Amino acid sequence: MPVLLGPGESADNMLTSRAYGGLAKLLEALRAHDTRIVEALAEPQAQSRVTGVQSRSGVEGEEAESDRSDRLSVPARELLKFSTPRDPTQLAAFINLRVLNPEHQHWRRGIEAAAIYHRLHGNLKVPFTYRVPERGNQEAEPEGWPASLAGFPLGQWTADARRFYARGDMDEDRIAQLEKLGMIWSHFDVAWEEGLAAARGWAAEAGHLLAPLDATYQGYRVGIFLKNARAAARRGMETEQRQAEGLPVQSSAGALSEGRREQLEEIDPSWCPAWPVEWQRAFHLTRLHLEEGGVLPTEPGEVVHQGEDLGRWVKAQRLGFDKLSTVQQWMLEQVLGIEPASEDEKPKPRRTQADKWALNYEAAKQFYEREGHLRVPRKHIERIVIGGKYGEGGEDQEDRELRLGAWIGNQRSRAATLTPERVEQLSAIGMRWT
Repeated sequence: MPVLLGPGESADNMLTSRAYGGLAKLLEALRAHDTRIVEALAEPQAQSRVTGVQSRSGVEGEEAESDRSDRLSVPARELLKFSTPRDPTQLAAFINLRVLNPEHQHWRRGIEAAAIYHRLHGNLKVPFTYRVPERGNQEAEPEGWPASLAGFPLGQWTADARRFYARGDMDEDRIAQLEKLGMIWSHFDVAWEEGLAAARGWAAEAGHLLAPLDATYQGYRVGIFLKNARAAARRGMETEQRQAEGLPVQSSAGALSEGRREQLEEIDPSWCPAWPVEWQRAFHLTRLHLEEGGVLPTEPGEVVHQGEDLGRWVKAQRLGFDKLSTVQQWMLEQVLGIEPASEDEKPKPRRTQADKWALNYEAAKQFYEREGHLRVPRKHIERIVIGGKYGEGGEDQEDRELRLGAWIGNQRSRAATLTPERVEQLSAIGMRWT
């Protein structure tokens, strides 16, 4: 029986009105919880008897009806069977995407895959090359991937979503959908979260966040990550200090934000010391050794922990105590009980090249005063007594034998490279340059 159209009513208008009427029935059924009507709406409808009416895709008759029924996936049909238990969250998402706010099919598949990935992994850090496992794959069935998503390029889809967001081309509702799943929009933010997770794992094993430069955690180079974070943190603190002092600040680019500094401080408050991190790491390990009942090591090789020779470090601190900052000195004395080395324990300072030249000059001067000339035989050895500093005398005197003849020959051959002052000094005691 042909369908009669009213005056001025086209076939397209009639179908549009029917579609709106069907939507109204669906919403009314949802509100009234009439399971029978909703399940009836989920079933394929009878074919239209209107001939010559095309769908929006340009397909007529039976093909158009088949196209509409095929768009409802198996999970969607199961979701609309209200007589069976269902997840309210999934139902709300389905109504939002398919009825209230219809989306493109590719987007719907992507958001569905993203939700499943987030459920499985707890995040949306999807590798760019990741695809949903195919049916028959060992990962597909145990993880609950539906067949309709097999092979979906979720990694590329996620990267595209970040790119659209950065360009400002993404709708607010889509942004909200992804942010509910914990979407991190910036690649820099993704890298930070990965480094922070590795830092937490490394600190949980080592007991601190003072990792050496070559430290890794599950393949991640956490030592490099922390080195860069410390550099950025110090840059940020310098900027803040200049701003507090009213000094001009060129740029804050590359500075670590206060929020990220706090994240690392929650792991280890001493992660970014004002002095070298190697010093802080050895201090921390020595303190742990003492807290566990150990004795303070004072010689190299006595205690080695996490690759650090604590005895060598302690000895170096005692000998170089005066070169440390006031805070470091306080930490060594009050926390570890380390005292500076006495003068008797300190090794004699090494003589520089200038000191050696001055000592040989004193020997040459002594030879000249005794012999009246500076024609020193090549193999001549000159004995000189030194104490305190060269030629000044003192309680601690030392006899030194110097190869004066060889030294005089070397100075003559290197006359062109000597300073005018040294040339003048040697000339004054009878030096022959030719």
